[in-house]
Amino acid sequence: MRLSRLSRIQKYAICAAAVFCFVQLVFVAPTDTFAKDEPKWLEVHSAHFSVVTDAGDKRGREVALRLEQMRAVFGQLLLKTKLSMSVPITVVALKSDKQYGDVAPTKQSMAGGFYVPASDRIYIVLNLFEIDPWRAVAHPLAHYLLNYNYPPTQGWFDEGLAEYFGSINIGKKVELGGDPELLPEWHEDVFDDMGGMKRDPNVPQSLTQLVSSPVWLSMTDLFTMKHDVFGKREGTHNTLFYAQSWMVVHYLANKNKMPQVGTYFDLVNNHQVPVDKAMVQAFDMTPEQMEEAVKTYFNSISMLGVALDEAKKPVANPVDREQPIQLPLPFGQDDIGMTVTPVKDEDARAEIGDIMARIPEHRDEAWHDLQQLAADPTNNEVAHRGLAREYLRQKKFDAAADELDKAAEASPQDPWIWYYRSVLKYQKAQATGQQMQGLANMMQDLRSVTDWYPELADAYNMLGMARVEGGGINSALEAQKQAIALSPRNAEYQFNLGQIYVSGKKWDLAREVFMRLKTGSDRTAAAAAKQQLEDLDTLQKYGVRPQRTGEREGPAGAASSPTAKSSAPSGTRTAAQDSDHDEDANTEAAPKAAPVKPGSTGPVQFLKGKIVSSDCTKPPEATVTILSGMITYKMHTSNYKSLVVMGEDQFSCDWKNRLVSVNYRGAGKYEGELVSIEVR
Repeated sequence: MRLSRLSRIQKYAICAAAVFCFVQLVFVAPTDTFAKDEPKWLEVHSAHFSVVTDAGDKRGREVALRLEQMRAVFGQLLLKTKLSMSVPITVVALKSDKQYGDVAPTKQSMAGGFYVPASDRIYIVLNLFEIDPWRAVAHPLAHYLLNYNYPPTQGWFDEGLAEYFGSINIGKKVELGGDPELLPEWHEDVFDDMGGMKRDPNVPQSLTQLVSSPVWLSMTDLFTMKHDVFGKREGTHNTLFYAQSWMVVHYLANKNKMPQVGTYFDLVNNHQVPVDKAMVQAFDMTPEQMEEAVKTYFNSISMLGVALDEAKKPVANPVDREQPIQLPLPFGQDDIGMTVTPVKDEDARAEIGDIMARIPEHRDEAWHDLQQLAADPTNNEVAHRGLAREYLRQKKFDAAADELDKAAEASPQDPWIWYYRSVLKYQKAQATGQQMQGLANMMQDLRSVTDWYPELADAYNMLGMARVEGGGINSALEAQKQAIALSPRNAEYQFNLGQIYVSGKKWDLAREVFMRLKTGSDRTAAAAAKQQLEDLDTLQKYGVRPQRTGEREGPAGAASSPTAKSSAPSGTRTAAQDSDHDEDANTEAAPKAAPVKPGSTGPVQFLKGKIVSSDCTKPPEATVTILSGMITYKMHTSNYKSLVVMGEDQFSCDWKNRLVSVNYRGAGKYEGELVSIEVR
């Protein structure tokens, strides 16, 4: 049992009541109670999170532990032993309720925490004045982990899983399955001399109440409903769409049907099977049968009804009851390593300024704070970085370059400087339609960034486009496929892959990429892909594409075009750009691909099975023997080093008895050319 989150008024009342005692303690305490040399700010590093806090070592470690545990539990839900963190996450945990309120967006000021997404890094800000503040960011954290570890899905699955995970409570065990949108209707009125309770008539309907309605969306309608699967424009969660999605995922997760979910999305997304037929093939149920099964399951969870009844009662000290699903802790404090380092006060202030600069309502204030910190004689590197990023957002590239130069003077070995220098060159080329400048230095910076943070998808994307600009097609493909493996839902990365195929005159592969984007959910990418498809025939036949206003011809005639976020800049190779072309010829990182087997240019097919053996006697080629049912298949790849692999870092010739799902093109009765492989 755990005390529920108190209202802000209750917390302030408790604090006010304790002020007198606190003052007494301060006056009678020894003068050395707080050592002057003790750092105010600390940074706690765990395997996957960086926590900057002013609440001390113990509290900082607790925050890191809880987030690591939440990440591990989410991996269990997805049935994945490895999860990619393709954008670094920095957590700022504040002990002061007031300071949190100053930093938070208005709509999040009463929450235990909030989440600030971006392509360069993710910030999570927690209010340690709250009980278990990390629960407040469970929903967006679920979206983050889905976006970088699961292929594109439909809105019902993303939101249903995020709501299901949003109920998580971690103490001596892990609890899941409660209603994450259930709020108590009664609150203690601290202004009432008698300590009475006051009912809030505006508490929205919970998911339990919504699912209790006799009227449901049909399963087909639910599964085909358009929704922002990236979690950027969600709005209220108190709707029937969220409620039903939550309960469907609740049912699938606890009836051990998550493996069938992968089959369903493969049928819908890769084979264009209609939703109703895909449900029958994957779940062995018609939409009507699934609706009935989910309703029956919901009615069997008595704890949800009990919790709803309790939320309606005027109880002076409400408690959270146990949730339906109980799991053991994935690990404890002693099972994971952490390091703790002091942080200068001005660096912590600059970090907070960088966060606030990403929040529109705080941007002006943050800009002023960062400029003040940057003007300090100590030459605050973090503040210069924050200003550079803001100048990049405004497309003021010269000003951004100046700030990065100043940051480099203060801390030349900071990997973030290498990263933002590359972003500057990449974005400037996109905005001006010119070639990327300083390619050799840019590629060196990006390789250093990927050594520092091997899962940073955006670094591989920029490296791929820099390499194709320099004429290194094979190494560009290697980097771009890595970017896509780390961020499988990013339409920009997919589009850039198509551009690289065009530059390498791999016409069929380019068409396949653009066709997939054309029918995808990202409208901007779909429009850009449609334009590319219209130009490909002319480009393939004559070596040039139809010229449009504002376009310039690139390698093999590839022209810059807008993508989901930006275009993939390309240009004619010059002598000054030979360095990366030489890299292709002189290193083993990007060996020349062997010819595709004859007859393997047909449609992509799907197969599930178990690896029996792998023959890698002719590197970089490999032939993988896969047993599916009673049939043995021989799957070939011309270059296993650049093969798209999910579930592991890279292909291994030592895999045996591993369950896999593969996409391939047929090259014989029981033979094929691998397109991708997912290892489970």
